[in-house]
Amino acid sequence: MRRSVSRSVSIIGTLVAATTLSSLAAAPVFAARGAAPARFSAGAQGVGDPYFPQEGNGGYDVAHYDLKLAYDPATHHLGGSNTLIAVAKKGLSRFDLDLSGYRVSSVTVNGTAAAFRRDGQELVITPAQGIPRGTTFRTVVSYAGTPKTIKGSPVVFGAPYGWIYTKDGAFVGCEPNAARTWYPSNDHPSDKATFRFTVSVPKSRKVVANGDYVGHHVNGDTDTFVWNQPKPMATYLATLGIGRWTFHRTTTARGIPSFTAVDPSLEAQARDQHTVALSGRVTDYWQKRFGRFPFTSTGAIVDNVPSIGFSLETQNRPIYGFVPDPGTVSHELAHEWFGDSVSVRDWRHIWLNEGFATFGSWLWSEHTDGDSTLSQAREVFRGIRAGDPFWDLSIADPKRNTMFSQSVYLRGAMTLAALRHRIGDQDFFTLLRTWVRDHEYGNVTTRQFRTLAERVSGEQLDGFFETWLWKHRKPGRL
Repeated sequence: MRRSVSRSVSIIGTLVAATTLSSLAAAPVFAARGAAPARFSAGAQGVGDPYFPQEGNGGYDVAHYDLKLAYDPATHHLGGSNTLIAVAKKGLSRFDLDLSGYRVSSVTVNGTAAAFRRDGQELVITPAQGIPRGTTFRTVVSYAGTPKTIKGSPVVFGAPYGWIYTKDGAFVGCEPNAARTWYPSNDHPSDKATFRFTVSVPKSRKVVANGDYVGHHVNGDTDTFVWNQPKPMATYLATLGIGRWTFHRTTTARGIPSFTAVDPSLEAQARDQHTVALSGRVTDYWQKRFGRFPFTSTGAIVDNVPSIGFSLETQNRPIYGFVPDPGTVSHELAHEWFGDSVSVRDWRHIWLNEGFATFGSWLWSEHTDGDSTLSQAREVFRGIRAGDPFWDLSIADPKRNTMFSQSVYLRGAMTLAALRHRIGDQDFFTLLRTWVRDHEYGNVTTRQFRTLAERVSGEQLDGFFETWLWKHRKPGRL
């Protein structure tokens, strides 16, 4: 995610193929003959994230989401179903999904009606029979209602996020916890899954989402668009863009498919700023610097929503509420490696997303303008006085309401610039490439990064990371 701020600088597993859902027969819910009786208990209401204790749910891992939705921009009505394929991590007597709002009309588990009730943001589901540990099970939730935009949250400094209404449809940016505002899910980055989106809209509109464009078909006054995300994705990175889009389908110079949707009102500006080509160039350069592009396509979703003030690294194609500049594009596309493929284990480690992406924007500037990441870091460092509250934050544990503060972005990027200067380019870029290769589609912590940095460089770096990530004061030098 990138925001506009006023400073001396400007910053703006189990894989399930979506096409084989019908072949995923749920395993029997009885123990095998001669086996010990299965034991069942309720899954936890949250995964234990210290910042968002109610987000996510315990007892199972989702492998795939199959969303079949219809949206009417005139009435703001969203309805349909979500089919979840999951694996029980324990014997489950009941389990929760995260869902805020909506009327849930039915829930089935393995094809049989299940009891359900609402408890705040929790949809509590009790299947007709307990689900043994290790069992793959299929849950279908049918629901309908009006998506509610999250407003006034101190987490994102009062900016609206989640499902955001536009003149011609919707702009959906869910970091950190707004996936529950439009589909039932295990809403935490520690549980990634593949996705399929089948979305019907009036035929005057188009739909763009994550992954690969499968196609569309018109039925009367309705047009249905299908998108398939074959790589694991955190729930907050799922998006829908609904509007009167102009679609651009191209390929980067290195052969990566690229799909960009542009609001027609911004088409001329996007053309002038070479947005489509820029996304391709940045993706190709990051592949050279960070390693293999981890997804099947790249691109962008460029909407005209100036009031939101942010862009977001939605997987495959970041969303922008404006025509982005190179710094913003390079920031969000760096997230495809740092944040999307390699994701945080819990939200305390958010600097591993935002500090890396901000460093990425500096690295792109170095590549195009020649100004080194170290000199850019020093400019920021020198521009913020020692007594500024900016420094009074441990970015390795920035706390819930300051997890998207400037310190996380800029001090995180300064940490990486300082680390590059200390261990040298060869070890530093080996470190980054090893990090994304070893943790592709996984979840990570700050301690893991420090350990790898020491292994790659052969240096003892406890003091370095303590100074840059944990201390509540400005480091002595950069």
